[in-house]
Amino acid sequence: MLISVALGQVLSLLICGISLTSKYLSEDFHANTPVFQSFLNYILLFLVYTTTLAVRQGEENLLAILRRRWWKYMILGLIDLEANYLVVKAYQYTTLTSVQLLDCFVIPVVILLSWFFLLVRYKAVHFLGIVVCILGMGCMVGADVLVGRHQGAGENKLVGDLLVLGGATLYGISNVWEEYIIRTRSRVEFLGMIGLFGAFFSGIQLAIMEHKELLKVPWDWQIGLLYVGFSACMFGLYSFMPIVIKKTSATAVNLSLLTADLYSLFCGLFLFHYKFSGLYLLSFFTILIGLVLYSSTSTYIAQDPRVYKQFRNPVGPVVDLPASAQVEPSVTYTSLGQETEEEPRVRVA
Repeated sequence: MLISVALGQVLSLLICGISLTSKYLSEDFHANTPVFQSFLNYILLFLVYTTTLAVRQGEENLLAILRRRWWKYMILGLIDLEANYLVVKAYQYTTLTSVQLLDCFVIPVVILLSWFFLLVRYKAVHFLGIVVCILGMGCMVGADVLVGRHQGAGENKLVGDLLVLGGATLYGISNVWEEYIIRTRSRVEFLGMIGLFGAFFSGIQLAIMEHKELLKVPWDWQIGLLYVGFSACMFGLYSFMPIVIKKTSATAVNLSLLTADLYSLFCGLFLFHYKFSGLYLLSFFTILIGLVLYSSTSTYIAQDPRVYKQFRNPVGPVVDLPASAQVEPSVTYTSLGQETEEEPRVRVA
């Protein structure tokens, strides 16, 4: 349980680094280039993971994957790119509070998609943990309002709010699809194909929508260093998130990421001289309590466990079970233990 919570906080710290570098780029150097920043990340993913797929042999080779599933990864790459773009774009139209609150919409999206497509079933303690986490997030937003933290222009709140909801929905779809791929395929395949199609689509969007903004950037070593820092944090987030999702779940990861804004705020106390409020600490510990509650017990899959074992263990000897065998219907899905590759496959009689 503690490992689950700790892994999620590593992701939150990476997002904190992404937020800080983006803030410096946009406010101090007036470099508003969200598509270019995403493009740099996708290029790194392409260079590391897509090239890894290219040199593999057999069914895991890049060309073999493209022949069978190219259109699925093309859709996923586009969804992932636009999810990032919509949320960043929303800051130009609505307030910080609206973005923080509406961005939580990703949690019910992930829960519903996991329920219907991954067949994940939750217990009462999971819903209690989710409610506690969202209450902690509300406490943080309330603290922002009380201390008068800069909220942004908010010139067209309706457009901004719709952009946040759209981005949160696409994030939810991307996260659940990611969980499905890393449980049925592999982490390298997911990241390699995201790098390939993400670089392709972001390159096109960059050329069409952002090339003028990129020419306005006052390039120097400080801006270059910020872009490098952003890309490193983004690449680390994309590389590490599949590991955490496989250890926990897409829902648990998104709950953990609620603390990312608080880490950014704590750094802002020293870097940007934000005002402090005790409600920030209350919010942080409330979210952590919610994470502990959610992680205290495992979810399960609503299907025949013998089929699930075959799904989880694609290698190993096949063992026939008698048709009369009684099997417990609730199967652990989010396990923090090490998976054993020697566990035999099970064929349904």
